[in-house]
Amino acid sequence: MFKLDHYQLDDRLNDITLNINSGEKVALLGPSGGGKTSLLNVLHQQCADQIAWCPQEHGLVEALSGYHNMYMGQLDQHYALYNLANLIKPLAKPKQAISELSVLLGLDPQQDLWKSVSQLSGGQRQRIGIGRALFRQQESFLGDEPVSSLDPVQAQQILELILNRHKTVILALHNRQQALSNFDRIIGIKAGRIVFDSPAKELIKNKYQAGLLDSLYE
Repeated sequence: MFKLDHYQLDDRLNDITLNINSGEKVALLGPSGGGKTSLLNVLHQQCADQIAWCPQEHGLVEALSGYHNMYMGQLDQHYALYNLANLIKPLAKPKQAISELSVLLGLDPQQDLWKSVSQLSGGQRQRIGIGRALFRQQESFLGDEPVSSLDPVQAQQILELILNRHKTVILALHNRQQALSNFDRIIGIKAGRIVFDSPAKELIKNKYQAGLLDSLYE
């Protein structure tokens, strides 16, 4: 599904060879600036119109409401007149779907959805960004530290929501325990190179493999 063969992009990614099959749940771990974001951007470019994408900077439109930012996940799936009508007055079907989704994300559908995102907290904004990606309703989800601003309980709930709704998931994470507990495959990236690519269960039970995690941050 996603394939890179000796890929190199300036000094950000060096000699990356990678194959991720449909149905895999993959976590990317590594230090800040190690190449996780660059790798996700390259994978996103391979099939941008067929995946749900949640970038680290959210890319929200400040002047629009939380509802309209989440709706933007399906802008390319409707005609321009439909989108315009929904902008002027939210239509019943997407309004109900987004309201239900907002509850699962821990947002208040009566208040949080109708404020401009500039009025929302960092955690609320992050959940709006996740909601926009979820609302795309694609088989694959790519995310760059999508739950980093959330408390542990909420982060776990939303990780499970993402994993349960998508056949293939690739997330960059900063929390190694979240990665080991929720993902089947862990890829460690440092200085633009893949340091290791291992099943999560091997990293948990094998002391040598577990040491590879520590080496990422030394």
